Amino acid sequence: MAFDDIVRIEQLQEGPLEEGEWLANKRVFIRVDFNVPLHKKTGAITDDSRIRAALPTIRFAVESGAKVILASHLGRPKGQDEKFSLEPVGARLAELTGWEVHLPDDCIGDAPKKVIHDLRVASAGLRGGPQICLLENLRFHPGEEKNDEAFARSLAELCDVYVNDAFGAMHRGHASVDALPRLIKDRGMGMLVAAELGALVRLVEAPARPYVAVLGGAKVSDKIDVIEALFARCSAICIGGAMANTFLAAQGRNMQRSLVEGDKLPLARSLLQKADSVGVKLHLPVDVVVGAGIDALDGQVVDVGAVPLDTMALDIGPKTIAAYVAVLNGAKTVFWNGPMGLFESAPFAAGSFALARAMSGLAGFTVVGGGDSAAAVHQAGDDVAAGFDHISTGGGASLEFIEGKRMPGIEALRKGARS
Repeated sequence: MAFDDIVRIEQLQEGPLEEGEWLANKRVFIRVDFNVPLHKKTGAITDDSRIRAALPTIRFAVESGAKVILASHLGRPKGQDEKFSLEPVGARLAELTGWEVHLPDDCIGDAPKKVIHDLRVASAGLRGGPQICLLENLRFHPGEEKNDEAFARSLAELCDVYVNDAFGAMHRGHASVDALPRLIKDRGMGMLVAAELGALVRLVEAPARPYVAVLGGAKVSDKIDVIEALFARCSAICIGGAMANTFLAAQGRNMQRSLVEGDKLPLARSLLQKADSVGVKLHLPVDVVVGAGIDALDGQVVDVGAVPLDTMALDIGPKTIAAYVAVLNGAKTVFWNGPMGLFESAPFAAGSFALARAMSGLAGFTVVGGGDSAAAVHQAGDDVAAGFDHISTGGGASLEFIEGKRMPGIEALRKGARS
């Protein structure tokens, strides 16, 4: 799974030099993942970590004198919907960088061409600072998700160089991820994508053992492939979150009103049996924190065999936390994807935060697989987040990578696929 056949943005500087750096005045299209969470009422950005994660690549291109064009999707709009405009993203990017960020009203056509043509680039003695172009939401056009080549060609008219720094979108066969880079000769990956691949490769190619995976989230069905893939590599797997309810129900526990995938009980039993057959210890909760519902203001710790009537399991309990921490201690490789409970609610956050702190303090190689688990780590505190070796920006993408699935965004960057 080597990636030495993919050029990095830094290596694009090694192109044919004439006067000055090769990227200077080139139109550099950077596919970023600015699909940030927005407040439901105000539309304000509630977490700008994806914007911050892309800054090293953006700064490199700007400081190389390039005309920088940023492109991203946001949400799942049906047509051009103002509430999914990237305008708040542009405003936040300007705050973080001090640069002028221009947002044309479309991502293709004359409007972005004019903005890009007029961009002021970084240079000695520059007054007013550099300017960058942030294209409007790619998904305002159906051609993006359809991987339409005509739409990709319209995007290709805007640039000379293509860089993908949107790891969270690299598993999508969309136009800006797949079709577009195949049309651009000079292309590469950004610093964020390079860091993501470097970390995740260590999880799939001869990981140091003991290797422990911690899996949570809502559904067993969302994790089938990754569990199967981890059986071949892990020493132990600790299960939490609502998906643990399905495993416990498969063992005959009455989980009362807890979220259980009733049609997946046979699958859960088969996974438990397979874990035994391949020698992987699959750990399940022995106690849980229950509440009357997801809006409950307090919780009650009970054994998994004594869940009260009309309650639901919303977090792992203290005995389970202690057991999982004991499994983690001494691990040389750890992968975590999916929270242990409803961490957004204080009464049910202890499990996720406790395991985050435990993993953060380990000497082994620790990776968080993006999504809600990454959000839980950040919510646990900056000091906790700093203790991890890598926190992925792409939950779905990191899972598919570990599962060994083909990722269109990676394949499209390879030299052998160049036009």
